[in-house]
This record gives sequence, structure tokens and C-alpha cells, in this order.
Amino acid sequence: MPGYGIVGRDEGSGLLPWSWAAERLSAARNYWVASVWPDGRPHVMPVWGMWDDAVLWFSSSAKSRKTRNLVCDPRCVVTTEDAGDPVVIEGTARVFTQPTVLQRVIDLMNAKYSTDYGLGFLDPELNATIGVRPARVFGLRGADFTGSPTRWVFEE
Repeated sequence: MPGYGIVGRDEGSGLLPWSWAAERLSAARNYWVASVWPDGRPHVMPVWGMWDDAVLWFSSSAKSRKTRNLVCDPRCVVTTEDAGDPVVIEGTARVFTQPTVLQRVIDLMNAKYSTDYGLGFLDPELNATIGVRPARVFGLRGADFTGSPTRWVFEE
């Protein structure tokens, strides 16, 4: 972040470990999903989500604006709700319809949010099950704004 006085990777608290980001991705209750309309306008909406090792899962109505945007252009940004200690994913979204994937996502959702949804909740005709695989992830600790910014880069 040029111009913000960010110190070197071994100064301040130093670069954050991936476990710091993974813990926040797992613990967040809500996430913000940023997508782009076909005409280029930005669109941001909150969702429930589940971090599952290397993918952030969420669902949305199959006819929602965010689903339609992500089908047209799968590039997106997803952030945790905590702006003080944020984790920001830049990645690619994909809609999944395979029954084994849908079962995994509904199991994660029910465990995290104490719900009791059946597999029918993720019926692809009604609700899209979307997985976002990170290309880049950014994180920082608000208490050490100049010493903790970290970027992780993943193969797409």
C-alpha cells in the first residue's frame, strides 16, 4: 500500500500467517460479495458463507443479481464483515450443482449457523450454490495497520 507508511515485512508485527486469515474466514458470520453488472456497474451484497479449506461457499437465489453477475463474469471480491481486522478475497466464483458438493455445503451451513436445512434448500432451480476460489487474499490487523498488511497469492 504505497503512501500509507507500511513498514517492511519484518517490521511491526510482520507478515501474518495464513492461519490468521483462515481463522477469520471460518469465524465470520457474514461476508460481503462484490460482483459486476454486465454493463460494468459494481454490485455488493451481504451473504452467509462457509470457509472450507480453499473455497468460500455461499448460496443465493438463482435469479438474484449477484448470481446473474457471477455467471456472466465470475471475477469477484469477498470480504469478511470485520473492517477492523479484514480478510479480503479476490477470486473466481463458480456455480456448483453436483449432489455431493451441495450436501457438503448444506452440512457446513447447518453446522455453522445452527440451521436444519435439507438438501432441497440448495435446489439448483431455486438457489445457486457458489464457491469462490481465491487468487489473492489480503489481510491486516487494525491494531498494527502499518506493520501487518499481508498478501497471499494462490494458483488459479
